[in-house]
Amino acid sequence: MCAVFVSALFIFLKGVIMSKFNLLAYILPPEEKVFYSLFEESAQVCNDVANLYKEIVTNSMTEDHIINAKRLKHKSNDLLKETLHQLNVTLITPIDREDIQAIASLLNKITKRIVKASLNLKVYRLDSFTENMKKQAETLFQATEELKIIIHNFKKSSSIKEMTETNLKMKEIESHGDEIHYHAIDELFSGKYDALTVIKLRDIHKDIENALDSCFSVSDAVVNVVLKQS
Repeated sequence: MCAVFVSALFIFLKGVIMSKFNLLAYILPPEEKVFYSLFEESAQVCNDVANLYKEIVTNSMTEDHIINAKRLKHKSNDLLKETLHQLNVTLITPIDREDIQAIASLLNKITKRIVKASLNLKVYRLDSFTENMKKQAETLFQATEELKIIIHNFKKSSSIKEMTETNLKMKEIESHGDEIHYHAIDELFSGKYDALTVIKLRDIHKDIENALDSCFSVSDAVVNVVLKQS
């Protein structure tokens, strides 16, 4: 009788323990690094579309460029949706929920702004590109390269010192981009271009400048998260 009681008690306790584990499996993220992995994928998309834009202004636009630009935009949107979905089904997140949403949204904005500029090149019937456009495209590509490093270091929980140093590199790239943008706008209003071309090129430069600013905003947001957690 005693043995039966002990056996029943063991089964009961085992059930309680397993139910707690099941509860924890629901409360905790499905994977510890799930949000960081989504950030990393999004940063790679930013880099891919920046490289695509650089290819366009360095050479010329093809139909494949348009197809790839739209594909990357859809991929970025899907990654943002998946991040928001994970937020909805996860009760405990590795960092603050608003920080996850902010970083994911900024990464998506970078891609959307570059895609917009890329597609507008065709809409505006631009088939030749200025040296300032090429310089700006190269600077943006450098920023997205640095962005990948920042997000990767974020995923592997790098030190505050390392993250701050990387953020400073991004700031230098952004400052260089500001100089290029200033010279580009100065050239546009020099009288060298007709009014319609000025409007077209100014819009393109503005979208790329905004994408570059968003790269730094992501970098800043990541460093702020690391500082909060230290």
